Amino acid sequence: QVQLVESGGGLVQPGGSLRLSCAASGRMFSINAMEWYRQAPGNQREWVASITSGGNTNYADSVKGRFIISLDRAKNTVYLQMDSLKPEDTAVYYCKGGITYPANGRSYIYWGQGTQVTVSS
Repeated sequence: QVQLVESGGGLVQPGGSLRLSCAASGRMFSINAMEWYRQAPGNQREWVASITSGGNTNYADSVKGRFIISLDRAKNTVYLQMDSLKPEDTAVYYCKGGITYPANGRSYIYWGQGTQVTVSS
């Protein structure tokens, strides 16, 4: 069983920056892709960004040019660097991992518990 643990959320003023981390832990697994989602109160969870094990990235239009997703494969950790934050970025941010167990070739999806990001003056 793989566990995903997010960290790095908090309160920041508009125009500020935060860096979220999501560390995957467990035994004998490989990462296929990692994604960040967010959910604001009263809204559905929305996709923010994704990165494959090969380093290919994609972003939602709402964050393109402000957020950067990266993956440290040695640490099994995905990061989300968030710059020029806006009040509308306020949400709980979740990471989602596509994981394969080489021992049996099976793949699974895991979610972290979420970390709160609040952008307010």
